[in-house]
Amino acid sequence: MKKITKAVIAAAGYGTRFLPATKNQPKEMLPIIDKPIIHYLVEEAVKSGIKDIVLVTRSGQNSLEDYFDSHRELEYELEKSKKTKRLAEIRKIPKMANFIYVRQKSDLPYGNATPLLSAAPVIDPEESFVYMYGDDLTVSKTPVVKQIIEIYKKYEPKTVMAVQEVPRKEVHKYGVVRYKKRAEYKYEIDEACEKFPAEKAPSRMASFGRFVFSYDVIRKAKETPTGKDNELWVIDILNSLAREGEKIIAQPIEGEWCTTGDPLSYLKTSFNFALKRDDIRGDLKKYLKSIL
Repeated sequence: MKKITKAVIAAAGYGTRFLPATKNQPKEMLPIIDKPIIHYLVEEAVKSGIKDIVLVTRSGQNSLEDYFDSHRELEYELEKSKKTKRLAEIRKIPKMANFIYVRQKSDLPYGNATPLLSAAPVIDPEESFVYMYGDDLTVSKTPVVKQIIEIYKKYEPKTVMAVQEVPRKEVHKYGVVRYKKRAEYKYEIDEACEKFPAEKAPSRMASFGRFVFSYDVIRKAKETPTGKDNELWVIDILNSLAREGEKIIAQPIEGEWCTTGDPLSYLKTSFNFALKRDDIRGDLKKYLKSIL
């Protein structure tokens, strides 16, 4: 098996559920403390051995592309003012990985699988790759991307998706999986169900935005019709492969999945990351105690 060195990040959504949906405010650029969400995703991928980052964006999302570019004027000002630490941080950003930018065309259907169609021309047909949603963050000792790459290399399925158990009352928000009763590996699935009512859901193991795909997933995406709400869903593609007898693994991960799609989740994620920072954890705890 070839080494997995490429990650596709689906960053083609508009706005957020709590900010105006505009082309110039991609949700992936919202800050978590002092870095935008997209920076954390790239860091996770790079720490997992990824060299090439494919960012799938839409027209007008120049801020995403600009962020990972060099900024000569800013560097000059920082150098002139002798802000050497900040200068070093700015210079490291474009060197994090090799960045490839792909625009998602407006004639393609909406959906969390649509960026696969846009990224297809830059993925080798013999290549497996990581796929990441642009607004899901993770906190773990071992990067989640690295965890699922290791499972993929060990069992060689068509897909490994990261899953985590969610409270029963939240099951309807996510895609949850039904595991096979008899399988070579205990986390192989029969199917996944998108946003089912809790009483009908086959489990509480919810899929989130971390996958390792073989190129067969792209092939299947090209022939999969839109589904619920006329969107192209990753789950529909994986269910098609599972029905054909292909191995699809839903791997529980070590760590924590953090969402950012609504005000409360965004604040929880910000505090979660802040409380893991040695430089601000102590003062933040004191402040929170003072106001509670």
